[in-house]
Amino acid sequence: MSTRFLHNFFEPNSLAIIGASEKPASMGGIVVRNLQEAGFPGTIEVVNPKGYATVFGQPCVRRISRLSKVPDLAILCSPIATVPQAIEQLGQLGVKAALVLSGGAYLDTKKSDSGSIRERMLDAARCCGMRVLGPECLGLIVPGRKLNATYASQPVKPGRVAYLGQSGMLGNAMMDWAAGKGIGFSHLITLGNSIDVMLPDLIDYINQYSPAQAMLLHLEYIQDSQHFMTALRESSRNRLVLAIKSGRTAQSDISELPPTPGLLHRDVVFDAALARAGVVRVDDSDELFDALETLTRMKPLRGDRLAIVSNGLGPAMLAIDKLISAGGRLSQFDDATQNALIEGDFDVSLPGHNPVDLGGDATPERFVEAMEIIAQDPNVDTILLVHAPTRLAPSKMTAQAIVAHRKSFRRNLLTSWMGMEEAVSARYECNLAGIPTYISPEKAVKAFMHMVNYQRVQTLLQETPPSIPFTTSKASREACRDLIQQVKQEGRSCLSHSETAQILDAYGITTAANRYVQTPEEGREVAATFKAPMALKAIHEGNCEPFCYRRHPYKLSAGLLHDLDTPEEVAEGIARMSAKMHETYPDINIREYCLQPMLRGRHYMQLCAGITRDPVFGPVIVFGFGGYKVNVLADRQVALPPLNMNLARDLIKNTHAAKLILEHSRDAQRDIQRLCEFLVRLSQMASDLVELKGLEINPLLLNRDGLIALDFTMDLGAPARHAIMPYPEELREWVTLKNGMQVEVRPVRAEDAPLINRFHNHLSEESIRFRYFHNKADLTQRDLSILTSINYDRQMAFIAEYHLEDGSKEMLGVVRVWNDSDNIRTEFSVIIRDDMQGQGLGSLLMKKMIRYCKDVGTLEMIGKVLMSNHPMRGLMKHLGFKMRYNMEEQVVDCTLSLNEPQSDWQRHRLESQLE
Repeated sequence: MSTRFLHNFFEPNSLAIIGASEKPASMGGIVVRNLQEAGFPGTIEVVNPKGYATVFGQPCVRRISRLSKVPDLAILCSPIATVPQAIEQLGQLGVKAALVLSGGAYLDTKKSDSGSIRERMLDAARCCGMRVLGPECLGLIVPGRKLNATYASQPVKPGRVAYLGQSGMLGNAMMDWAAGKGIGFSHLITLGNSIDVMLPDLIDYINQYSPAQAMLLHLEYIQDSQHFMTALRESSRNRLVLAIKSGRTAQSDISELPPTPGLLHRDVVFDAALARAGVVRVDDSDELFDALETLTRMKPLRGDRLAIVSNGLGPAMLAIDKLISAGGRLSQFDDATQNALIEGDFDVSLPGHNPVDLGGDATPERFVEAMEIIAQDPNVDTILLVHAPTRLAPSKMTAQAIVAHRKSFRRNLLTSWMGMEEAVSARYECNLAGIPTYISPEKAVKAFMHMVNYQRVQTLLQETPPSIPFTTSKASREACRDLIQQVKQEGRSCLSHSETAQILDAYGITTAANRYVQTPEEGREVAATFKAPMALKAIHEGNCEPFCYRRHPYKLSAGLLHDLDTPEEVAEGIARMSAKMHETYPDINIREYCLQPMLRGRHYMQLCAGITRDPVFGPVIVFGFGGYKVNVLADRQVALPPLNMNLARDLIKNTHAAKLILEHSRDAQRDIQRLCEFLVRLSQMASDLVELKGLEINPLLLNRDGLIALDFTMDLGAPARHAIMPYPEELREWVTLKNGMQVEVRPVRAEDAPLINRFHNHLSEESIRFRYFHNKADLTQRDLSILTSINYDRQMAFIAEYHLEDGSKEMLGVVRVWNDSDNIRTEFSVIIRDDMQGQGLGSLLMKKMIRYCKDVGTLEMIGKVLMSNHPMRGLMKHLGFKMRYNMEEQVVDCTLSLNEPQSDWQRHRLESQLE
């Protein structure tokens, strides 16, 4: 998957329509007419075996081989059974992009040894390196290039929003709705049931080449979660991204994927993934349309405080209810605004307060006067006007007055014209003026909250987390991996209780004082060292699987006994339990018995935490209330690893357990801090142990002394692929500089923001100018977030860190690279602290980064160096970079070849900056 040849879809100069005629029902004929009506400036040829001379004035040939030139893009509208052969013929001609609008119900049906239609299409495309978008897609529209390659019924205006969807019909509805509102798009693309070009490829393309300020996504399924999350995270840093996802329920999920263990509804994983990527999710198509109107017509928000002006208290209260329940804030007017509203006798219900009820006799002029006063208040960020028609203030007249004075408000303005007959004309006036308008106050508030939530998500993503208060050693990680390999060599997929306890202990997770025995005699001997009461559990393959619950967990046959007081009771319990379990389950193999003190009482809170594996997004961290009724309580929240302290805190606060802790704990912040550290340890475990499939700690007991893992299970599976690439611990190394200093060189992590800030403050103006090409005195919070919270699969930064005797650390230098989405080129930057220059650190960091980029398959490294930066120019020459003076930018362009291209396309990319 890549952006390879995607420019042929969006910037073609020549098109070939396969299967078009002038018949009214011809899909290809509709495409030709849409292209003509859009004013496509390039050449269009049609292929139809019936031998028409022209189709709607465009030249037509019988066969693909007779096309007068190789088209940049082929659009296939012929019957789906003919498409594989057509793709093969197009590939032989040299076509690099095909848009398949045809579809059918039997794409996956295998009728011969050659495979299904889908398989044959993909095979034909791969043989010639062609990119295929479709089948069953509506097509694509790029209004700015006058390209409408769809069979849609509506033209599309140019705009600032890119729409990428997996449903053609929803795309059709989006176009029709936008046409009615006068809203435009930069790109409108539907994938259908695409076999090659996938949604992350298109997101990558939009990120690199589109001027879109916002992106709307319709999701049905995700195939490559890591590519999807990487593309989405990059996009949301620079533009607002909203998404709607179908398949939220089991009945509408057509993916046929297995369920996610431990979760009743897998859709919560999509929620967590979208939130982690900085995407705002909408619940239904109505919200999607409303969100589109808001983001195309509102300026960026100054804040989240809303003022409401209405001609009735009832509608205003409906808006407030929706605002508060959605987590919004009502503006609190300052004294000047309150006095002005009271002196002008504006509010008939709550004088001087928000909402402002002008009363049923309010004229259009009163609306304007009140809103001008409110717009002066610094505590107001957005104004919502809610209007119900009256004889004194007809909807249309009021809308015309608002439009005429809108520039005086100097605030984002939302309107809700309630009703139908009169309200339609008011909405029309606002549409013409570009003012967002909604049919109800609740819809207006919901649309406002999409913008607010986007701001909040971006703020969360830009937070730099505190340092992690622990780390695991290489030796402990290797010991855990050795234990897992031993279990797999024995042919087991589940670890025993004692083996799981060893892994938890390696990650600093406290377990109960467990002792493991095999016989009644051992049990009697060990029980003598315990204080009563005690609990006894039989460990066997039937109860070592995470997130698997028995209907009656306390029955003897379930392998669990409570409240044993004496060693004799323990020995008798082992004997009774063994006999009963072998009677009930003759084939069972009891591996061991776990003896532990009873831990119960009102001083403990039972929680549940662990790791599960989603078939789409891979490892997932789960947390919530514990106990055997956990699925009934439905309190589990999820997050994608890797986690830092901020992300762990965000996960905890969404649970009912957090509310209980805040209400009843003597030191709630201490307990939440402990839980955050615990969840980060779980996240580290999920990242380190790729064969770990599931881990359930249930119950996890919380009291004032800390956390205790009481019962736990763990199973194994194939190596996991994380949706978000975890921290690459294996790239750490220690080096010695020319002056003898021992320095650790390691990848940067989100917790390094304070370290980087201190490093920047110690740089000279010249060093900063050499790095940024201008004087950058301070780093903003956004700067620090971008520099530390990186996508390791597309970016890398190695920092050189010196450990001081007092345990603190200082940063000596850093080298960075930014890869393009296809891993063709990477751009580097390097900066060394002034007092460390001349110690070989710059050369050392650059050589490490060059080795890394070669290992990940990058083809070329590039960078720009100021002419006056003589030391860097010398280093570039020493490392073998080719250097060329760039007169336009007054810099030296440096280029180093890393790997040989493996295809003509890669070779073309290296020779051209256009794609």
